[in-house]
Amino acid sequence: PPPPLHHSRSRTMASKSVAKPSCRTNTTRFVAPLAPRRTVAPRSPMVPPQRAVLSESELANLVSGVSNLGADPWEKTYYPKGADRRPEMKNWYVVDAEGQTLGRLATLVANLLRGKTVPTYTTSADMGGFVVVVNAEKVTVGGRKAQQKLYRRHATGRPGSMKEETFENLQKRVPERIVEKAVKGMLPKGGALGRDLFRHLKVYKGDKHPHEAQTPIDCTHLVDASSNDGAKFPSVPIMTVE
Repeated sequence: PPPPLHHSRSRTMASKSVAKPSCRTNTTRFVAPLAPRRTVAPRSPMVPPQRAVLSESELANLVSGVSNLGADPWEKTYYPKGADRRPEMKNWYVVDAEGQTLGRLATLVANLLRGKTVPTYTTSADMGGFVVVVNAEKVTVGGRKAQQKLYRRHATGRPGSMKEETFENLQKRVPERIVEKAVKGMLPKGGALGRDLFRHLKVYKGDKHPHEAQTPIDCTHLVDASSNDGAKFPSVPIMTVE
């Protein structure tokens, strides 16, 4: 009689479980040599700093634990203090824009605002004066810039509503904005210094301005002047406060 069914299944299972001979060849794996161990030099023992022994007279000069030695004789670098930058310490200038080129006019105004004409000029401090520009509607530009130069603005203050206007049209509508934009582009950007300097610029349409009480110095003759012509800025005292 035929063998039971479960015996045949077990035989087939046993035959399948027989391991077949491997066809792989014995290969040796490459092992990289280890790097030599780093040798660390022994640390030297920490030596505590020696404390200075002060005399009784030196101890008497100590103020809040800091020696009061007075002014440093080796520190001769001048830096203006807050009292040197007060508005009442600044000078006033006036420039007539009638018939002047826009770029040359803006260069002179920017130099006066920054304070490059005074002996105490410092790049990171507001050492300039106040500048009044009159006859802003009579400033000129070269070539065909009156019809080609464009001024762009966003009417709502957000992108997407940009308006373009030529120099000629803007000069008829708001001539003060032409001088203000030219000068603002020559002042420091990205900080409070440039914003403070721009507030010292006063631009007016016509030859009248409300700053006669400050007796501004006329610097119109310095727009096209150069050092080769012997041009000198008005004598300005050193603006320092004791």
